[in-house]
Amino acid sequence: MPKRVLCCYGIDIDAVAGWLGSYGGQDSASDISRGLFAGHVGIPRMLKMLDKYGIKATWFIPGHSLETFPEECAMIRDAGHEIGLHGYSHENPSDMTLQQQKDVLDKTFKLLTEFCGKPPKGSVAPWWETSQEGVEMLLDYGIEYDHSMSHHDCQCYWFRTGDSWTKIDYSKTAHEWMKPLKRGKETGLVEIPGNWYIDDLPPMMFIKNSADGYGWANPRDIEDIWRDHFDYFYREYDEFVFPITCHPDVSGRPHVLMMHERLIEHINKHEGVEWLTMDEVNKDFRAKNSPPQGAKLPASHKTI
Repeated sequence: MPKRVLCCYGIDIDAVAGWLGSYGGQDSASDISRGLFAGHVGIPRMLKMLDKYGIKATWFIPGHSLETFPEECAMIRDAGHEIGLHGYSHENPSDMTLQQQKDVLDKTFKLLTEFCGKPPKGSVAPWWETSQEGVEMLLDYGIEYDHSMSHHDCQCYWFRTGDSWTKIDYSKTAHEWMKPLKRGKETGLVEIPGNWYIDDLPPMMFIKNSADGYGWANPRDIEDIWRDHFDYFYREYDEFVFPITCHPDVSGRPHVLMMHERLIEHINKHEGVEWLTMDEVNKDFRAKNSPPQGAKLPASHKTI
């Protein structure tokens, strides 16, 4: 059968927001400076690289990044790329109250809608940490797809909420925790899978307070991992998605930009490759798959 390969870039502009919400650099002028590099230098460099290969990407922009780097974000919008949700200050949804989650979603939804002239279709949860309540809210706002979960690595699927599992409690008898995971219910939200192994930030960004965040992995080693993923999928599947997750904080650096160029050129040698935005991947999946019976569907987009 002929191959059909849907490749896409999901670019998270963590920038200063990442240091405020996730990386432990909120009290460091040096780390905030690195966040400023991501916005002012990393974004234009990545835009130039994508333009070289005629690729339209999906940029997930925290509200803080949009308000801190309006000119660079306008370059993204005006170049025809897609823009999606990514929290405000890269807050961890699992640490927030329900009201805080609502406030962040409402503010960022309004910011992106006003900035783009149309509502966003997709979302990435900061730290890829989702909550059942958060998914319900996304659907209420008309969000159609998410890029945060890892039930598969090269196939889209309907997002499922409500899974439950029993934690080990050594103060109790073993019989009390020896229970299987219980699956929840599928929703009408399309999941475009995230994959920590195809993400530039964990191996290539120095984070002072992270035991694994040494940040000096050779990008050629990371390139081997990403290329092996692609080559395996291409060998084993007639149709698959290949979502790349990256950040201007990391992929705006010269050694990583060169890695992207080599990888794109390797991928483009294969028959059946298409470079799409994540919303285009979402639409393709919806055209071929009916939502689960009784699933909650995205509401008509809210007006602001």
